[in-house]
Amino acid sequence: MLFDVDGTLVDSSYFHAFAWWQAFRREGLDIQLSDIHRCVGMGGDKLIQHLVPDCTEELQEDLKSAHGAVFSTFWPSLRTFDAARDLLAACSDAGLAVGLASSAQERDLEVSRRLLDAGSAIDAWTSSNDAKESKPAPDILLACIQKLELQPEDVVFVGDAVWDVKAASSIGVPAIALTCGGISEGELRDAGAAEVYDNPRHLLENLENSAIGRLTGQAG
Repeated sequence: MLFDVDGTLVDSSYFHAFAWWQAFRREGLDIQLSDIHRCVGMGGDKLIQHLVPDCTEELQEDLKSAHGAVFSTFWPSLRTFDAARDLLAACSDAGLAVGLASSAQERDLEVSRRLLDAGSAIDAWTSSNDAKESKPAPDILLACIQKLELQPEDVVFVGDAVWDVKAASSIGVPAIALTCGGISEGELRDAGAAEVYDNPRHLLENLENSAIGRLTGQAG
């Protein structure tokens, strides 16, 4: 099992959107907040390229630095979604290897891991340091799969963004999508999501009949 973190297990998508908005404003760029939110889930480099196509390398670094600084001020406000820890534990208890396939900055991921407090239920994790290209490229997923010593055909990925679904689909990994990150079911299905649930609690309640249940042979 691979899990995205921001917007999937941790309620942080809107904090990331606002941190990017603040970063853009600091550089005199007036980017609509809703446009930024729809790009959350991409790596920071691709988010900037999408929203500011003519961005220089120097400006991109300034924007990423500003986003990181602003986002860190929200760390005390971050919370996991209901049953996020229980979902990870249920997958681990069912005999599945569990990986956090995150492209977050390493220090942000460490904060999320402490919040999740899932201990031995997590077998491996990735950060932005583990991949050359960010989502929607599949590099982060492939890096986590490699750490788990598995193959793409052996795993299912749970994410919340269109970019998560596209990354998984590009390597043939079934994607379960959650709408708790703020993206609609229709958009997630159009991107290729095999299943869509409201949040970790909703997925946990339907685990046996989900693609995860089919991995463990529990599906009815």
